[in-house]
Amino acid sequence: MSELITAELVDLDLSAETKEAAARSLAERMAASGRVTDLEGFLADVAAREAQMPTGLDGGIGIPHCRSEHVTEPTLAFGRSAPGIDFGAPDGPADLIFLIAAPAGGDADHLSILSTLARQLMDETFTGALRSATAPERTAALIRGDASAAEPDAEPDAEPGAEPEPAVAESGAEPPAQAAEPAAQAPEPAEPDQRAEPTAAPEPTAAPFRIVAITSCPTGIAHTYMAAESLEKAGQAAGVEVFVETQGSAGFQRLDPQLIADADGVIFAHDVEVREKERFAGKPNVDVGVKAGINRPAELIAEVRQKAAHGETSAPARAAAPMDKGAEASDNYATRLRKWLMTGVSYMVPFVAAGGLLIALAFAIGGYTINKAPSVAEHFLWTESASWAALLFQIGSVAFGFLVPVLAGFIAYGMADRPGLVPGFVGGAIALTINAGFLGGLIAGLLAGAVVMAIQRVRIPPVLRGIMPVVVIPLISSAIVGFLMFLVIGKPIAAVQKGLTDWLSGLTGANAIILGVILGLMMCFDLGGPLNKVAYAFAVGGLAHPNEGSLKVMAAVMAAGMVPPLAMALATTLRGRLFTKAERENGKAAWVLGASFITEGAIPFAAADPLRVIPSAMAGGAVTGALSMAFGCTLRAPHGGIFVVPLIGQPLLYLLAIAAGVGVSTALVILLKGLRKPSPSHPSPAPADDGAGVPVAA
Repeated sequence: MSELITAELVDLDLSAETKEAAARSLAERMAASGRVTDLEGFLADVAAREAQMPTGLDGGIGIPHCRSEHVTEPTLAFGRSAPGIDFGAPDGPADLIFLIAAPAGGDADHLSILSTLARQLMDETFTGALRSATAPERTAALIRGDASAAEPDAEPDAEPGAEPEPAVAESGAEPPAQAAEPAAQAPEPAEPDQRAEPTAAPEPTAAPFRIVAITSCPTGIAHTYMAAESLEKAGQAAGVEVFVETQGSAGFQRLDPQLIADADGVIFAHDVEVREKERFAGKPNVDVGVKAGINRPAELIAEVRQKAAHGETSAPARAAAPMDKGAEASDNYATRLRKWLMTGVSYMVPFVAAGGLLIALAFAIGGYTINKAPSVAEHFLWTESASWAALLFQIGSVAFGFLVPVLAGFIAYGMADRPGLVPGFVGGAIALTINAGFLGGLIAGLLAGAVVMAIQRVRIPPVLRGIMPVVVIPLISSAIVGFLMFLVIGKPIAAVQKGLTDWLSGLTGANAIILGVILGLMMCFDLGGPLNKVAYAFAVGGLAHPNEGSLKVMAAVMAAGMVPPLAMALATTLRGRLFTKAERENGKAAWVLGASFITEGAIPFAAADPLRVIPSAMAGGAVTGALSMAFGCTLRAPHGGIFVVPLIGQPLLYLLAIAAGVGVSTALVILLKGLRKPSPSHPSPAPADDGAGVPVAA
């Protein structure tokens, strides 16, 4: 196992002007030492991590970091920039830059070393020593812990040592004599203290305020441990006991349950889901992002103490909802709404795939009239294919019947955690009962989550807290949601749903083509993100009550979603020199992913070069969506890609629409990449290194 950092990985005169250039400069040192196998692929991973959240910290520190399959062993490179580089820290540029690279399966020993470094960054003595170091060898030793920050460099040692000599020569023996006097007198003041101790009456001291905290970040390497160190130091300064559980990449060691039980308050400083959060129920808490734990720990401690003084216990009322994990208070309502809806859609998709494909197979075996077959529980012949087709159809129909309740239930779950499940499922089932359909499920889920959140904010006596999530919240929230869905908003929503269904069934000509263009653009804009999922959910919702229009929409959505990965795969095959080695490898996998209708297969290309890849993908998706609608292609299966082509109406024209979109996207991405100018810092003509690297905005 190599050392985490060596002198070759230290640059005390980093000349980069941007964080991308700084990351590249330090990553090149890693690549030169054999610790990074694919420079461009690694830099793309660094950029993707940086896009999640800026890695600049107060105090002039930048810590770009990521986990990457292109890293052979945990490695750290250090650069010192005199003018400073902007890493997004509130207090300005960073002059100390640490590039931390962890392999996809980094071992716990090295990750432990990285966590120790992260804690050291909170020590001003340590960072001061790094700023004054004059040799890469000493800098690497400081970071490894082989040298003490209290020991100055050799050159600074010589200068202070030279000054005392003339002072001693001028004053003769007086300085030693003067120095001896205080030494002789030093014990005298201690006597009164020693005599006073026995007479001092022991006074009972109140137990200090005790806080337990959880820190975690997406990578689990740096911010996790820096926040822990920051909170512990702030607790010492405030006279508060702070015990931190770091949920990082090296795993986590649970706090003692008794320690949690005795705690007066809880701080969650996290950007990923807190594991086993229910352990902290019933305590006053503060829930913030991990950077708040680093930058303003004293405020968090003061806030949780204030909540405890006022008797606030927000934790038992509502553990943070899954889609709110790590959300900052600054997140606007639109951002939270998107996350809640995505929760419902993500849980619904497996039901869509299972039910939809079973129904599609039933149609393939037994024809489209199989939906009129009697129940297989009453009539089933083992030797007849029609009976097996009916069995598949009826199983798929049952699975499909869960779509709206699951959507509503998990939207509410995303808003209010487990207490939202019961009213959400009830509201979704009512939406089906009153024919409010997919749209009714969306509204029911949001209603259920809002009702539960409102109930959770009501102050209740401690004696009732135990039955709140089991009895009171399900009872009251289900009654309210049921009342609203049955008697207030259910019928208007059902009318809107019927109107939408009738509009889809009547789509012809230009209207259908325009809708195909819009759906194609949505499917290819964020490649599996929110807009993609909204378009997909819209199409799947129509399959619950299929008609000619909704089947055309499903066909257009799946066709457009296949275009981006297939186009990237074709482009890497035709003009491989325009892509990095990693992208060419991803291109091989993209053939299969695209053919299987997994749009996310194009994400590696878009993450590395979004301004060229995404517009190209959108253009091809729009062409495919328009042609699919124009050709009148239909699809009853919600997934499957080319594997369900036999179930598609107008299959040859459908494949032609996909091929046309792939051709457009491929031509555009090759054209745009071919027009790109080489990076001035890399004049080498090697085309593979001229790829979609860290200057993402190029």
